[in-house]
Amino acid sequence: MNDDYEPLKLKIPGMESAEDLGRRIEREQLLKQRRQENELEEIPLAPMRVGSVPYLNAVPLTRGIEDQIMFAPPSRLAELLREEKLDAALVSVTAALFEDRYDILDTIAVAALGEVRSVFLAHRKPLEETHHIFCDTASLTSVNLLKVLLAERGLTPDFSPLSNYEDAPHHDAVLLIGDPAIRFALAPHEHQIWDLGTAWVEMTKLPFVFAIWALRRGIDTTNIRRALREAKSFGLETLEHSIQHRSEFTAEFRRDYLGWHIHYHLGADEKRGLAKFVELLRKHGLGPVHEPKFVS
Repeated sequence: MNDDYEPLKLKIPGMESAEDLGRRIEREQLLKQRRQENELEEIPLAPMRVGSVPYLNAVPLTRGIEDQIMFAPPSRLAELLREEKLDAALVSVTAALFEDRYDILDTIAVAALGEVRSVFLAHRKPLEETHHIFCDTASLTSVNLLKVLLAERGLTPDFSPLSNYEDAPHHDAVLLIGDPAIRFALAPHEHQIWDLGTAWVEMTKLPFVFAIWALRRGIDTTNIRRALREAKSFGLETLEHSIQHRSEFTAEFRRDYLGWHIHYHLGADEKRGLAKFVELLRKHGLGPVHEPKFVS
């Protein structure tokens, strides 16, 4: 036999190199993403009016319909819902617990099972020696969660509204939420950080639901509910795109925050956590509190 003999290499028709396969998959994913964006844009929200929060944690829930959304802090969104200037809004969960006029869109929430990183008490003194807390006015839920957590420890400090975020580093104790909280935590500071998501799960072993889609009762929200469900699905399918292309903080932080600390499912465990929150709000006289009503 000839030592220079090499077996005949057959090329099977239709086979792709790994490089070609990768490029094809990337093209197909891009086309799918564009189709989904076009389909979401075709779901008419008008004349329905929808609001969401301008925070990083809500980005996956409005993916593809951002141009149809009004953005404002959760406390302002709750006011607009109350004034019937919005038909649906991503609001602090207490907006739907303290007023028996909204339905909660099932299966979607901004929740955490453990450290949330964007809702915390920054304090210089030990909790037991903290007698006055300045609170971010953007979220009533976070204020009431803090009150519940402290009351369960036998602590009842005084609370005042935080007039502006620039004052936060100068207070001995301040409750912060959302992107301003993240910026505070990432900047140099002299405070200890008491993460309320961590404190809640240590106490209850349950997730905490921070925000939900509240829907005005008595009007047809069929198109809104469909659009919000599809936007969430699209947002989670393309989460890596948001991580890479958003500008808040760093890509590493965005990946850790959106992919680990926050989750967007409202299931049985989240509802048990919500029921526990209702129980504790009532126990400590923070109400009146209504039972949540869910719609698909």
